[in-house]
Amino acid sequence: MLLWPALLLLACLPLLSLCAEDYYKLLGLERDASDREIKKAYRQLSKKYHPDKNPSDETAHQRFVQIAEAYDALSNEETRRIYDQYGYEGLQQHKQGGGRPQHHDPFDLFSRFFGGSGHFGHGGVRRGPDKHAQTALPLRDFYNGREMDFVIEKQAVCSACEGSGSADGVVDSCSTCGGSGMRIQKHMLAPGIFQQVQTQCNVCGGKGKTIRHPCSVCGGSRVVTEQETHTLHLERGMPVGVQVKFENEADESPDWEAGDLFVTVGEATAGRNEAADDPLERTDGTYFRRRGKDLFWREVLSLREAWMGDWTRNVTHLDGHVVELSRKRGEVIQPGTVEVIAGEGMPIWQRESHPDEQEFGDLNVEYVVVIPDQMESSMQKEFWSVWEKWRQKKGVDLGKDSGRPLRGRDEL
Repeated sequence: MLLWPALLLLACLPLLSLCAEDYYKLLGLERDASDREIKKAYRQLSKKYHPDKNPSDETAHQRFVQIAEAYDALSNEETRRIYDQYGYEGLQQHKQGGGRPQHHDPFDLFSRFFGGSGHFGHGGVRRGPDKHAQTALPLRDFYNGREMDFVIEKQAVCSACEGSGSADGVVDSCSTCGGSGMRIQKHMLAPGIFQQVQTQCNVCGGKGKTIRHPCSVCGGSRVVTEQETHTLHLERGMPVGVQVKFENEADESPDWEAGDLFVTVGEATAGRNEAADDPLERTDGTYFRRRGKDLFWREVLSLREAWMGDWTRNVTHLDGHVVELSRKRGEVIQPGTVEVIAGEGMPIWQRESHPDEQEFGDLNVEYVVVIPDQMESSMQKEFWSVWEKWRQKKGVDLGKDSGRPLRGRDEL
């Protein structure tokens, strides 16, 4: 009879060991993580899995609750020690025996970190101002798409005091204004005539609360300045000047729900980097110009190439593939000619586009002909002789052909 309980106990031991590791795994931390690392992990993951950002996703909701539970256990020195030593079951027994109670509402914990009500966009909660930032990326990133991390400095709710401003967590109602944050003062204008003026309480600064022992980190202000890292996803073909929105990532305060962070992405000044490790940074794409969904390229030809043809150019595109430009012998290109190559322009960005359905604009190649400004006398005589033969055989009177009066007579 004693065999079954013993086997059951052996079967439960691996589960108990798994539970002991769950809180650290949930937060993506090692067992020797510092308090700062625990708070940082909670801040990042609680935003990622918040139910308001993942509607109709029950898995995200459960993960949000689990992350709050893990933080609540590991952020307290006593409960973390018990958890590390006795695991999940030991922590539960400690709570049932009258130990430190757990914060049962994960939204309450979230609001203590980020302000507001613990929810995003709920009515009745004051919303803080939006925050704006700018960055510039080269044209090849708009063509190929890119993910990049950037760091921004912002106001954050102090994690040391959880936004209370108090080192011991004790916040008293202001005895001067009675917690209203305002004082009413009477001024005598004349004998028997008084005027009541409402002013902000000078003791609590209009907050209605006072702190005996200010937090050593934020000095009682309840907020601190921190650097936060975000990942910018630039999709292929996005327009220059596009604004990428990061919901509720603006300045935080216990008094409001954080606004949105908007990052405006501009185009960086072109410049070739011959020493770069990435071959795309050394491509001819440095000299592409963009206008909407189309790209523009200027190709320079010599007089012989424009007049006689028989040439080939390889243009390295923004993603490294080669576009060939060429003319057969005898094919003439007039100066200023623009050749349109379909499908070699920018990717056409659509918010709901699928990679397999990617469409492209056109590449417009403008040909510039360089005419020699110096010529040897012997070559000049040869060219003059050739032109004279041409004029006599197929010359065109420019005055008659254009319908404009010309001084003298000229032919082509």
